[in-house]
Amino acid sequence: MKKILLSTLLAASLLSCKKEAEKTNETAVANDSISSTAVPEPLPATATLKALTPQQTTEFLQTKNDTLYVTNFFATWCGPCVREIPHFKDKISELKNQPVKITFISLDTKEVWNTEVPNFVDKQGIRDNTILLDGGQLDETFFKNNFKKWDGGAIPFTYMRKGDKTDEFLGMMTPDLLNSKIDSFIK
Repeated sequence: MKKILLSTLLAASLLSCKKEAEKTNETAVANDSISSTAVPEPLPATATLKALTPQQTTEFLQTKNDTLYVTNFFATWCGPCVREIPHFKDKISELKNQPVKITFISLDTKEVWNTEVPNFVDKQGIRDNTILLDGGQLDETFFKNNFKKWDGGAIPFTYMRKGDKTDEFLGMMTPDLLNSKIDSFIK
């Protein structure tokens, strides 16, 4: 008799717990549907970083027209590269309505293309001006075909082209040097 009574009490307890859990779930679902009707604020759109092959990079570097192309090769781990980026950003703002295109080409390894590089370019505010290039794919031929001075042994490196006129600079650009070199193309 005690077993029957105990079993009945246990069954009643479990049944009431189940009904309470169902009520709680219904309330949670009701609350969830209420909160999901609120319009979430859109996340800011971020441009996807474009990756180029060495051949595509060569084609980009050899573009000849009336636009001045300033291309800065860098890596996120390169101290001088990081220190000169603000000078280039200032020029981007200053020359935004002129035929000047400033591009940063990251030579970081593919392993950090989806982690460190996006974080770095976002922090620097240069995402829209950055291209990825796997530096490990660059060989002696790439450098000989594209540059007179640069063999790929050091960065930062800046390459400028407008029509047939080119300029190469290995090392960190100061604001005065960058201004001087750009002025020689656009004045």
